[in-house]
Amino acid sequence: MDGIDGTDHFTGGVEGPSPSCLVIVLDTNPHAWSLLSSTLPLSKAVANLLVFINAHLAINNANQVAIIASHCHRAVWLYPAPPSASEDIEMGGSTTHGPPDDANKYRQFALIENTVLNSLRNLISSTTEQEVSTTTTTQMAGALTLALSYINKQSLAYNDVSASESKPTTSDVNTSDSTIGLQSRILVISVSGDLAHQYIPIMNTTFAAQRMRIPIDILKLAGDTVFLQQASDTTRGIYMHLKNPQGLLQYLMMAFLPDQTSRKDLTAPTQEVVDFRAACFCHRKVVDVGFVCSICLSIFCSPPEGAICLTCSTHLSLGDYGSKPAVVPRKKKKKRKVNGAGAETGSARGTPVPGE
Repeated sequence: MDGIDGTDHFTGGVEGPSPSCLVIVLDTNPHAWSLLSSTLPLSKAVANLLVFINAHLAINNANQVAIIASHCHRAVWLYPAPPSASEDIEMGGSTTHGPPDDANKYRQFALIENTVLNSLRNLISSTTEQEVSTTTTTQMAGALTLALSYINKQSLAYNDVSASESKPTTSDVNTSDSTIGLQSRILVISVSGDLAHQYIPIMNTTFAAQRMRIPIDILKLAGDTVFLQQASDTTRGIYMHLKNPQGLLQYLMMAFLPDQTSRKDLTAPTQEVVDFRAACFCHRKVVDVGFVCSICLSIFCSPPEGAICLTCSTHLSLGDYGSKPAVVPRKKKKKRKVNGAGAETGSARGTPVPGE
C-alpha cells in the first residue's frame, strides 16, 4: 500500500463539461406583439421562455443565463437586473424584492422568474405612447452589443477563476482553444421586420461574434429580416422561422437547448437559402444592385450628387454611367429591281381567292 501514490486524488481537479453561458435577446416591440396577440401573446411567450431557461440551468449547475429586452427606443436588462441608485441597500446582504418562498420551486428558478417578470413589467409601464408612435422597429443592434459585452466579461472572469484553481498540464496544452473556457452563445427571439437602418451596427456585432466564436441563433416568430439571416449564417448559428408560433416551447427545447459541444453530435436545422443583400448607406434601403465605393466599400442605391462618396469623400469614377447612348440613323434598304426595270419586287395582282 505504501507504493501507491495517491497525491493526484487530492491535487487533480474535477473534469467535466465546460459551462455554457446563454444570453437571450427578447424582442419586445409593442407593434409586433400586438399583431401576434391572437396567436401568441407576450405573456405566454415569456412563460415558455422561462421553462426553457430552467432546462438550460438544469443541464449543468455552472451554466449561466442573461436576458436582454430589445425595446423600441432602448435595450434593457431583464436578468440580471441592473442595480438602481434610488434603491436602499440592505447591509445584511438580502434584498427587499426577493422571490416569494415556495417549497415546491427551486430557488434559482424562482429568483430568475421574479426578476424577469418585474423588469418586464417596469419596462412596459415606463414606455410612453409617444415612444411607441414614433417608431415601429426595435433596438436590436444595441441589444446584441450588450450581449457581446456581457459574454466577454463573463469569459474573462471564468478564465481567471479556472486558471487560479488548476495548473496547466500536458493535456490542457493539447486541447483545442474552442473547447477551453466558457461556451457562450446568443439566442435572438425576433418579431420585428425590416432593420435596414441598423445595418452597419448589426454587421459589426456579427463580425465581432464570429471572431469570438459565439454563434448567434435566431428564432423568428414574425416578419423577416435579411441581416439576422446573415448573422446566423456567418456565426454558424441556427435560424428558424416558425410557421406555428404556438409551438414555441417545443422549438426552443428541441432546436436551441443543445450547446456548441452537443451540436457536434446532432443534426441541427440549417437554412436552405440565405439572403445576402445589403442596405445602402444613403437611404438605408435593402438593394439588389448598388454602387460600391472602391475605397471604403460604402454602398449606394444611386450615384450620389457630384459622384462624391458620402463616407470618405472620394470621387467615384462612374465611367459612362448616365450618358445617353449615341443615336445611329438606320440605313434605308434599297428596293430590289426586276430585270433592270423600275418595277418593284412582287406581283401587282393581289392574293388569289379560292374558286377564281
